[in-house]
Amino acid sequence: MREHMWLQAERTIMSLLVFDGRMGASGDMILAALISAGASADALSPVEDALGIQYVVNTETKAGILATRVHIVSDPESTSAQSNKQSTEVDGAHQEMTASDAHEDDKSQSDDSHIHDTTENDSNTHTHAQNNRQQDTDQNKPTHKHVHADGHDHSHDESVPIEGHGPARTYREVIEIVERMGLNADVESTAIEIFTRLGTAEAAVHGTSLSATQFHEVGTDDAIADIVGAALLLADIDVDRVCVTPVSTGSGEITMSHGSFSVPPPAVVEIAEEATWSLRGGPVNAELLTPTGAAILAHIAEGVQTLPTLTIAATGYGAGGYDFEEYPNVLRVLIGEVPTPMGPEASMNTDTIEANNTDRPQPDLETDRLTLDRESIVVLETNLDDATPEVLGSLQETLTDVGARDVTIVPTSMKKSRPGHLIKVITKPDDASSVAQRLAVETGTLGIREHPARHRWRANRTSETVTLTINDNSYEIAVKIGRDADGVIYDYSAEYDDALAVATTTDHPVREIRRRAEAAARSIITSDS
Repeated sequence: MREHMWLQAERTIMSLLVFDGRMGASGDMILAALISAGASADALSPVEDALGIQYVVNTETKAGILATRVHIVSDPESTSAQSNKQSTEVDGAHQEMTASDAHEDDKSQSDDSHIHDTTENDSNTHTHAQNNRQQDTDQNKPTHKHVHADGHDHSHDESVPIEGHGPARTYREVIEIVERMGLNADVESTAIEIFTRLGTAEAAVHGTSLSATQFHEVGTDDAIADIVGAALLLADIDVDRVCVTPVSTGSGEITMSHGSFSVPPPAVVEIAEEATWSLRGGPVNAELLTPTGAAILAHIAEGVQTLPTLTIAATGYGAGGYDFEEYPNVLRVLIGEVPTPMGPEASMNTDTIEANNTDRPQPDLETDRLTLDRESIVVLETNLDDATPEVLGSLQETLTDVGARDVTIVPTSMKKSRPGHLIKVITKPDDASSVAQRLAVETGTLGIREHPARHRWRANRTSETVTLTINDNSYEIAVKIGRDADGVIYDYSAEYDDALAVATTTDHPVREIRRRAEAAARSIITSDS
């Protein structure tokens, strides 16, 4: 029975993956580190097929450390690649990039991954990736050879690195590309949530909405390949927990089309604000943490202050583009196992693996046991002083129809002491525009605020129908069951309407009916486990 978080006899060992954030992170460094640690590059085939690209995997030495490097190149045999190649032609002049030219995008920790509002001229695309390029040595150039699942090597002399190439896309267009890849539900959800984090952060920086935002570098094929690829490789490794130590941003300034800005760039700061890990400056005068790398880590990894105590099973090193004399420019990954404590003192958070870390407070036993799913949200608000009860009563249904996840109506006092109502609506970022439109139409409100909340923690909810026998009659009642991300049950709640109907028929208190239904559901789950 797994009714309580500390009753987990069937699972006493937790697998853990730790990113060492000492030298920052970029999208391709995360890919390379995961492959180096044991993830199969074959897992990336859905992205290669969908985009007409190939992941070229080789090795490089960074300050004495042998590391894996990933380049993303076009596949000349793919029709998708030919289409993407044509999309880079402007006024008849084809914009080609050599391996040396393209080396320094998000892959070299110098890509800004900026996004702009659709009303903004494309000439305002941020370009500090180009201004901060470093040159590849012959050793660092990609081999343009990839070993496919059929076991044959295919040379790609006509392949061209695609970093920064491809059409500008809206957020919705990027999501549609991901949805057409045929990924499993968990991988697709992870990729979409990462893009949502990235888009929400950039929209906040530029003062636009997510739906009105057009991706430039982030919408190109290599950025999609980074984000979806990271989701696929992480699923292939299949660990219980992912965490990251404080992530270095580098230091100095970056040059963008709007001028110079200090490291870290604004988008990285926005993303880090919503992450559970912390930033630190240095240790070199360069940009180490890119928005793409930050968005991936913000979604998949919990923050820890020091390397947890664990039994190492695998280690990987992912190479970045810069070469520093004193610091190996690599992202290290460690995979291992850590015992899960038993008894009431056990915590389901990473505090379990940080028992010796005095920098963080000890977990609160009533609140830190849960590992709920993190979901990006938008909170919309408006005040009404002239809405009829009928309109207010219908909002739950009408707003839910267009994407609202929750609707709350709070009585309040407005100007001139008029009684009014505060309407609060929780929705996914992608649905915010349609929900706001429906809210305005239904209520006649002249303004709707977007609350700064960015995410919520939610349970995985299922329903179990139980049968109660009262006075030789049988009655069915639905019971909602709340689980955390590990499937651990922490709540049973009988549906009130079902319980009320039974209570009315049997002349029993509603509270008693609900208690009996929840006990029956608990018994069923216990017997099944």
